[in-house]
Amino acid sequence: MPLYEKSHSWGEFVFDWAWARAYEQAGFRYYPKLVSAVPFTPAPSRRLLLADPDDTEAAHALIAAAIALAGESECSSFHILFPTTEEIPLLESAGLLIRKDCQFHWHNRGYEKFDDFLATFTAAKRKKAKRDRRRAEENGIRFRRLKGNEMDDSAWSVVYALISSTFMQRGSLPYFNDVFFKSISEQLPENILVVLAEKESNPVAAAVFFESDRVLYGRYWGSDGHYDALHFETCYYQGIDYCIDTGKQVFEPGTQGEHKISRGFSPETTWSAHWLAHPEFADAIGKYLDEEARHIDRYMDAVDSRSPYKTTDEQ
Repeated sequence: MPLYEKSHSWGEFVFDWAWARAYEQAGFRYYPKLVSAVPFTPAPSRRLLLADPDDTEAAHALIAAAIALAGESECSSFHILFPTTEEIPLLESAGLLIRKDCQFHWHNRGYEKFDDFLATFTAAKRKKAKRDRRRAEENGIRFRRLKGNEMDDSAWSVVYALISSTFMQRGSLPYFNDVFFKSISEQLPENILVVLAEKESNPVAAAVFFESDRVLYGRYWGSDGHYDALHFETCYYQGIDYCIDTGKQVFEPGTQGEHKISRGFSPETTWSAHWLAHPEFADAIGKYLDEEARHIDRYMDAVDSRSPYKTTDEQ
C-alpha cells in the first residue's frame, strides 16, 4: 500500500482497501493510481489551482489533463482528496464521482479562557472534562509548549522516539523520519507547535501540531506508556487551550474519533472526488457513494446529538 494512504482518514483507508479488493477479484489491477493529495495531510484546501476559482473551462481542462495522464500511465483511477466544498460543483460537472465523509473540528466562539469554553457544556459533561484534565495533574504530569525554533535536534529525537514507538505498537510504521521533523522545524519554525508532557522532568508523551494564522492542525502523537486521560489532555485540551490563548478560530485534530464529540468537537463534512478507468466499476461505485452519503448524513446527525453543549433550553 502506498505510504500516502496513511495520511487519509480511516474512512478513506477502508474505502481504498475495498476498491483494491474489488479490482483484484475482477481480475484488474488497482495500483498504480493517480492521487491529488497535496499537502500530505487530511486537511481540506483548494486542489484546483485556478486564477479564477469560478473558471469552469479551466477547471475542466485541468481535470481532463489529469485523467489523460492517468490513462497514459495505465492507472486504474484518479482521486482528488479533501477538496474544498466550493470545488465540489466543478468536480462533479467534470464527471467525477463525489464521496462525502466527515471529520471532527473545534470552533472558537470568542472564548477568553478555557473555563469560558467549558461553561457552554452541560453540567455532567463539564464535570467529566474537568475530571479528565485533573488526571494528568494527579499523575504528576506537567506540560510545556515549544515552537519549532525552540526544538533542537536532541528534543526532536526524544519526540520522534515517542511518536515512532507508538506507531509501531499499533502495528504500523512511522511514515516520516526524524530528519523530516528537524528540517521542517528549521524551515517553518513559527508553524510548528510541540506539546511535551513531562513527569519528574522526563518526557513521557508529545503531540506535534501545525498551525496557520487561523487554524491549528493536530497530527502526531506518541507516549512511552499508558497514562489515564493523557491522550485527551495532550492532543485535545492542550490544543483548545492554545487556540483560545492565541486567537485561533478552528482546531482540526486529525482523523477518526467519535470520542472527540464529548470534548467539544463537532462533525464537519469532508469530500473527495474520483474517476475510474473501468466503466463497470464507476457505475457500481457511483451507486454505492449515493447510499454512503445518506449514511454519512444520518451518522453526523446521530453523533451531533451527543454534543456536550447546552441546548437553547439549558442556556
